[in-house]
Formats: sequence, C-alpha cells, structure tokens
Amino acid sequence: MKIAIVTSTFPPYAGGIGNVAAANARELVKLGHEVAVFTPTYEAVEEEIKDLKVQRLKPVFSYGNAALIFGLTKLLSGYEIIHLHYPFFGGAEMVWLHAKKLKKTGTKIILHYHMDVVGAGFLKTFFAFHTRFILPRIIAIADKVVVTSIDYGQNSNIAGLLAKNSDKFVEVPNGVDSLNFKPAAKDKKLIKKYQIKPEEKIVLFVGGLDRPHYFKGVEYLIEAMSRLRQENYLWRLIIVGEGELKQQYSDLAAQLHLDSRTIFTGYVKNQDLPKYYNLADVVVLPSIDKSEAFGMALVEGMACARSVIASDLPGVRSVFANEVEGLRIKIKDADDLASKINYLLSNPEVACRFGSAGRRKVEQIYDWKIIGRKLEEIYNQVRR
Repeated sequence: MKIAIVTSTFPPYAGGIGNVAAANARELVKLGHEVAVFTPTYEAVEEEIKDLKVQRLKPVFSYGNAALIFGLTKLLSGYEIIHLHYPFFGGAEMVWLHAKKLKKTGTKIILHYHMDVVGAGFLKTFFAFHTRFILPRIIAIADKVVVTSIDYGQNSNIAGLLAKNSDKFVEVPNGVDSLNFKPAAKDKKLIKKYQIKPEEKIVLFVGGLDRPHYFKGVEYLIEAMSRLRQENYLWRLIIVGEGELKQQYSDLAAQLHLDSRTIFTGYVKNQDLPKYYNLADVVVLPSIDKSEAFGMALVEGMACARSVIASDLPGVRSVFANEVEGLRIKIKDADDLASKINYLLSNPEVACRFGSAGRRKVEQIYDWKIIGRKLEEIYNQVRR
C-alpha cells in the first residue's frame, strides 16, 4: 500500500504524537508498504530519523504546534491511505476540506485521535469551539478512528460520537521498541556525569517541558519530592526533557531547596532514553488533565522493567494495572504522589515485582511490531 502519515510534530521534537507517527511509519515500511511522512517545519532541524521518507512543509502560519499548510492535500493525492494524527490544527482541516476530492480516487482516511486539547485563556475558548463544531466534521470524513484506548475515548470529547457509531472506532495503543527499551545495567557514564552515588534512589520523569506540554504536572512532582524525608534513603530526581517551562521548574526546585537533588538533563535522543530509564527506581507521570491520553513514558519505563506511578486519568490508567505494574495517584495531589513514591522507594522488592510484570505486559501488548500489524489490518479492512 501507498501510505501517507500526516502529523503536526515529528522527531527530533520530543512529543508523543510525533514519536508514535515515526514508530508506525517504520513498522509499516518493514511490512513492505510505501510510506511517506508529511509534517510542518517550524524551524531548521537536523533529521534524527534517517530511514524514513519525511517531507517537512513550510506553513503559511504557525502557532505552537499548529500549522496552516495550504498545499498539503495536493501532496497527498495518489495515496491509498492517509493516516492523520490528531490534533493537527491547520493540517486536519485541510484534509477535511478536500476529503471528497481525495476519496474520489479511492483514498481511505484514518484519523488517529491521540487526545483532547484543553488549553487555557483564549486557546481554551478556541479549542472548545473547534471541538464542538469542527472536530465532528473531521471525524465524519474518516473511514476509521483510532483511539489509544476505548477507556479514553469513552471519557473524552468524542465520547458522544463513539457511542453513536462504535463500529467506526478501534483501539490501538501506543507502543515501544522492546529490543531497544529493555532492562540493562546502570550506565557508568551517566552515573559519572551526574555524580550519582550508589545509595541514591532515582525518580525519573520523561516528557516535553514546552508550553504545549503544560499538562505533564512536573510542578506537582517537584512539590511531592519536597515532601520526602531522607532518613531511610537518599534520592535524586531526574527530569528529562526540553522546553521553555524548564526554567520555571528549575526555579521551583530551587525555591524548595531541591536544586542539589534535581537533575535537568535537557533534550535526550530517543536512542539514549533506555539508559535513563535503567537508572531509575521508579518512573513517574503526574499529568493533570485529559490532554494526557496515554503516556509513552509509562510503556518505555515498563519495557525497562521499572515500576511506574501515574495519574488516575482516563486512558493513562488503562496502560497498567494498579498494584500490578505500578500505582495510580490522585490528580494534582502532591501528598498522594509523595506517599506512593515513598512506598516504592522504601519497598524495592515490590518495585521490582511491578517492573517485571510491566516488562511482560510490554512483550504481550505494547511492542511496536504488534501494533504495526494491527494498523495494517485496519488499512486492509477499510480498503475491502
């Protein structure tokens, strides 16, 4: 099949949607399909992924991760499948407006619904308008709608549409390369670089620190760490990610006198992330609203046999079983988060058991190879 993958972001930008699009594309190529990725160019980048055909398109207008690209649909002509990752403000609307023309040649459209968009201030008003009046029309032109979990779909802004036409929606989780993300010894170079002592417990966060990722809840994680006592163990907090909010989080850590115990690594290439997960005793995803629909960091941590802690949010909570592979926490509750972190750091045998169970789940459900075959099956279904 000739497949076009359309996404608002793509590596080296550190965001879940782009990473999922890249992994999907790579697996589909391995299955023998002709795949091209179409994504905006917001600034000059050095391509991190060399084995995929990527077309970076200059937008007429861009704001954050939104990009208006008038010529997009002309480039999509002739593809059998258009796999559109949403949200993509500016790109999704172009596909919607030209859907009839594209479909005349037999093109099928798959909408990959990653998450609701919430925002604040003016953006919150815009997103609410878009969700009510534009999003249903975009979903209407899709032949299938992929959601990362039915749990999230049933609790998201598209819940009503899912209930009315459940056959149109299909669950395909995000995944991980389990051959790259796997248990390994702690990297000696990283231990030396960050001067980590053998007795120190490591709490890890991995995620974007830019404004579009405001919902990651990093401030609650830092607050929670300030509540941990060090009588029973020493700890360090490692925050992997880059963005304009990093300084704000760094300032908060300093205000709480945690600057000597908090490490901000900046951007880390995907290929190097397993080294950081394997430093950790626990991986934390303290997201605060339904802009977080899954949590790539969870499956990456689980693949490395690390216990995980995450907010009790729709979709996120479906990634792992509570008290089996990890622990759920109350949303925006630094005290609850501190309690759960303390429990796992104080009970390493429990953390180890959770980590082993998480690795097994990844091998059974979340490996990208499994997910690639699911996508291929969906494409074949809509083309019959």
